[in-house]
Amino acid sequence: MPRTPVLLSSSSVFPEPTAAAFELAAALGYDGVEVMVWTDAVSQDAGALRGLASHYGVRVGSIHAPCLLVTQRVWSSDPWVRLRRAAALAETLEADTVVVHPPFTWQREYARTFESGLRLLNERYPQIRFAVENMYPVRMARREFVPYSPGWDPTRTGYAAYTLDVSHCAAAKMDSLAMADAMGTGLAHIHLGDGTGEGRDEHLVPGRGKQPCAELLSSLAQRGFTGSIAVEVATRRSASRAEREELLAEALTFARQHLTTLSARS
Repeated sequence: MPRTPVLLSSSSVFPEPTAAAFELAAALGYDGVEVMVWTDAVSQDAGALRGLASHYGVRVGSIHAPCLLVTQRVWSSDPWVRLRRAAALAETLEADTVVVHPPFTWQREYARTFESGLRLLNERYPQIRFAVENMYPVRMARREFVPYSPGWDPTRTGYAAYTLDVSHCAAAKMDSLAMADAMGTGLAHIHLGDGTGEGRDEHLVPGRGKQPCAELLSSLAQRGFTGSIAVEVATRRSASRAEREELLAEALTFARQHLTTLSARS
């Protein structure tokens, strides 16, 4: 059984730059990098990313399109331009997955054309999976609202491919195994982290929260999963590079341990 690739999300090294993700992925033994396209110019530049991949011997396995609030002006204010450029970047770097968030509620035209637009992109880039990520309700001052259209759970609409974010499941107070069940054969990519279920997006190292991370990894063979896993954990409070490395090494060890367990069982 081929080994499921475990990638390091460049968001996991923040506040260090994108280049640090390639350096750490190579040093720690990750199978590749997921590039979060953000304000760091290197994350937007195919030539620079290709150079980093070659220098460190680490491939780019997936691209996270600029969908965050802080990346609404990266490349263009038009979300379709951003998504098309993310697809072109993935094609150039031979990455097979583009991670995309559901539209924000104020992106009315984008939301209205989201499903049909994704279908057109799938036709234009048949080798790339546009994997829509599960999000979560936002809770402020004892109130809850959903800033995504038509909602935070993409399985209620239905798409060809999904990214399952474990930390987002925790923030939504949903079991990640149940989310995997809902995604079914569309489960194409996983953001591996953890959370306590306190209603916040924590991106803890897997095993440090309350989500069934081990059970999720161990279920992938039976689900027929053929995608990749990107470790997406928050290390911004690390006091040093050494502390950041320890957290990322722990996450990789956790993933490999439980993926090895499922391989042995199958």
